[in-house]
Amino acid sequence: MPTMPGPEAARSLVPVLAGGGTRLPAHVGVLAALADFGISVPSYVGVSGGSIVAALAAAGWPPPRLLRLALDTDFRRFRGRSLWQLARRGGLSSGEAFERWLDELLEGRRFRDLPKDLAVVATDVHTSQPVVFSRKTTPDERIARAVRCSMGIPLLFAFQPYRDHLLVDGSILSEDALQRDWSGDGTPVCFFRLRGEPDTRPLSTAGLFPLPAYVSMLIRTFMTTLSREFVDARHWPRTVVVEVGSYSPIDFALREADKHELYACGYETVRNILPFKFPTLCPPPADAVLPDAS
Repeated sequence: MPTMPGPEAARSLVPVLAGGGTRLPAHVGVLAALADFGISVPSYVGVSGGSIVAALAAAGWPPPRLLRLALDTDFRRFRGRSLWQLARRGGLSSGEAFERWLDELLEGRRFRDLPKDLAVVATDVHTSQPVVFSRKTTPDERIARAVRCSMGIPLLFAFQPYRDHLLVDGSILSEDALQRDWSGDGTPVCFFRLRGEPDTRPLSTAGLFPLPAYVSMLIRTFMTTLSREFVDARHWPRTVVVEVGSYSPIDFALREADKHELYACGYETVRNILPFKFPTLCPPPADAVLPDAS
């Protein structure tokens, strides 16, 4: 029997920030729009790139601080080109520099230390099932470690062994694995998903060792295809799709203007769509017309 939401859930929503890679400013825009609607967020769920934003938000970072971080961070510092890593561990980068960076931002926090609940989801390649890091399942695990496991884009970041699992990017899971009562008290859940167009910008394969460029093209195509996966009709009422144009999930060289545009994509989409998805949380204006979601 489903759990009935309590009074505290009346103006609350649990956001599932799914995927995105380096396009994470769009997820910051999502949270900013929720805040402007006056919707409280009792807990966060993060998958892949969305888990960075979810983790910092659960640690108390407000959207303006998150945006400032996104604008100030050069994502190229986390890009790897090690063929040795690719051959030995399945990814061009070990991801260690990223994990240290996030751990410093979070001041070494573990799940039990967070003021709000957080769930970070990765994929076990042995079973194709989700592995959920949270206060309940992994209270003593460092959050940065969990986020690193959830961000394991195949071929880009090395696969991560964890207990008896081998973990990769959580965004390759089916929607069914992510649609659940995350708060445990019936608080509504909304799945925020970034969808991009194919990136037609050429990558240079000139030079003596073009393999990294070929791998990058493969990753880019794979992740873009994932983002355009069909949304099951059963989940559509609780899904908000943020269209991010041709921005690639592995575009490590985003300019400040690009990041502002991604933020605006997330913010404006939520402001326009959420009132139709959750009218009891933020009623649409009387003369509002649902934007074309095709």
